[in-house]
Amino acid sequence: MGNRSRTEIVAMILNAANGGETKTKIMYFAFLSYNQLKEYLSILIENNLIEYLDGAFKFRTTEKGLFFLKLHNEMGELLQTTFEDN
Repeated sequence: MGNRSRTEIVAMILNAANGGETKTKIMYFAFLSYNQLKEYLSILIENNLIEYLDGAFKFRTTEKGLFFLKLHNEMGELLQTTFEDN
């Protein structure tokens, strides 16, 4: 996997956690080391993009996180269209 922006990594984590997922599955889905994942999860929790479900030991994307994903996907579509036109 080539170099990814932080925004792309955040989007992959939020996609993985959509509906609730464990740290391990998010880590494998986003192709991150455990230390990288811990760092990203703390930033995402701090910014209310993801939440920890205590009893289930899972992380879930919040409404704000889903809104971020929606905007990220729309930006990707806009950029794709722009590059295809040139």
